[in-house]
Amino acid sequence: MPPRGVKSPKRKRQYQHIKQSAKKRGRSTERAEEIAARTVNKERSEAGETKKSRSKKKSASKKKSGSSSSRKKSSSRKKSTSRKKSASRSR
Repeated sequence: MPPRGVKSPKRKRQYQHIKQSAKKRGRSTERAEEIAARTVNKERSEAGETKKSRSKKKSASKKKSGSSSSRKKSSSRKKSTSRKKSASRSR
């Protein structure tokens, strides 16, 4: 049985295929189902088919616009101060 959030026939087929492949490789039925469910959930998340992944993409685009440049500035400040300290110690 596919994971609860799987609605599309494509993901149901994918789940069955992965489960069968895992069983052919010698996995137990329980472990094969777990592998298939985790893989399908991962694919759904990466494709933006889950509620959680959709909200992450929206918030990530907001964060990227302003915070990345401020991070770069703060890290360069820290590096420059550490250089001054190390230069004064060697004298």
